[in-house]
Amino acid sequence: MIKLNVQPYLALSRIFRALILASLFATPAAFAESKASPEALKISAEDFRCMLDMTPVRGFFVDNLIEGKLEDTLKVANAEQGQYPPGSVVQLVPTEVMVKHPKGYNAATKDWEFFELTVSEEGSEIHKRGFVDVVNRFDGNCFACHIKAKPEFDLICETGHGCDPLPIGAEVFTLLQKTDARCGGRYTPTPEEIEILKKLSASS
Repeated sequence: MIKLNVQPYLALSRIFRALILASLFATPAAFAESKASPEALKISAEDFRCMLDMTPVRGFFVDNLIEGKLEDTLKVANAEQGQYPPGSVVQLVPTEVMVKHPKGYNAATKDWEFFELTVSEEGSEIHKRGFVDVVNRFDGNCFACHIKAKPEFDLICETGHGCDPLPIGAEVFTLLQKTDARCGGRYTPTPEEIEILKKLSASS
């Protein structure tokens, strides 16, 4: 009778079992990695500049923090509907701005982050930033207002988009844009406009 040496086969069997177990334990980690949220954009105060250097669209201004992507932002802004691409910056007044992060970064805000800025001749300072909890200097929650926009407008508030009406007229927003402190005094307000700015400053 031929006697087989089974030791090598037993050793191989143990190796295969170890490999199978290792793959089973590795699979959840690999799956978790594939489902990980995308990285946020790196945003600093230096990214926020004079509004007049941005691109105007129907009374607000847009930009894109990713080089070469401004046209993608403008395509959606000019169409007035659609999903804004990552890096998009949307701004109505110098002290408030929203920036779009990569898709999937924050589902609640459709990847928008809200900023409240302090602006001066020296530039911008970030006073507050966040997603659902940023409250501006007029005690308004940014997200609570923008979430009322109809889905096709990607949280952008304009007339007819579903958001609550703003308490001041378009001409005041235009004045705030033209007198952005970061713009080097390009526009000189009239005495009447100076009084309007003083009243706004006193109420904030």
